[in-house]
Amino acid sequence: MENHHIFSLLSEPPFTLPGLLFKYYKQLGLTDEQFLILIHIRQFHQEGNDFPSPDNLVERMTITSNDCAHQLKELLSKRFIEIVESKGTDNKISEVISIAPLFEKLQMHLNEQSQNEVREDKQLQEGKLFQRFEEEFARPLSPMEMEMISMWLDDDEHEPFIIEAALRESVVSSKLNFRYIDRILFDWKKNGVKTIEQAKSHGENIRNHQLSRQLTRTSEVKREKKHPGYNWLEGEGN
Repeated sequence: MENHHIFSLLSEPPFTLPGLLFKYYKQLGLTDEQFLILIHIRQFHQEGNDFPSPDNLVERMTITSNDCAHQLKELLSKRFIEIVESKGTDNKISEVISIAPLFEKLQMHLNEQSQNEVREDKQLQEGKLFQRFEEEFARPLSPMEMEMISMWLDDDEHEPFIIEAALRESVVSSKLNFRYIDRILFDWKKNGVKTIEQAKSHGENIRNHQLSRQLTRTSEVKREKKHPGYNWLEGEGN
């Protein structure tokens, strides 16, 4: 091949299309043939032809004009493409085959897929949460206890990891019961605790506060014993 031909090939503008389209076009409901037509339409756009006809398309494909026209109708009816009006630099209105709906469908599909993954992960975490309770209580949960956990999840909208953190807090405090866990969750919600770090910090603050009060009380008792006094109003020993 002569050098000028090679240079001509290398200077041809590269064809660009998001790789995610190749990955998901089947899940979007496109056939191989329809996807190839969309690729050609995209290429025609890059070449400056915004409204390639079926004849233009079949020149680069192995299908007939009738098949191509049929596939274009399908793409229009399923809204993978649309025909829109466009104003040129000379203010002349012309029609364009737009493939913007294809990208909109891809975005919707990706959003839906992301939501499904979040939902499935949440269901998995909720399943593990019930298991964690049974492990800590060392017995199967009663229907009422299971309903209480569901209420924390659905009505109070606590994340599973926050409920599990409240469970751990009750274990650390040696008060493993549902009423105590419910009280912890109520307190955390009231104080805006939404992360594990916030829960740990809040728990430490409460424990330090309780320890400080106990030390103050012990110190006061010692002072009273060291300097016993008489309560003239209430009598000795009060």
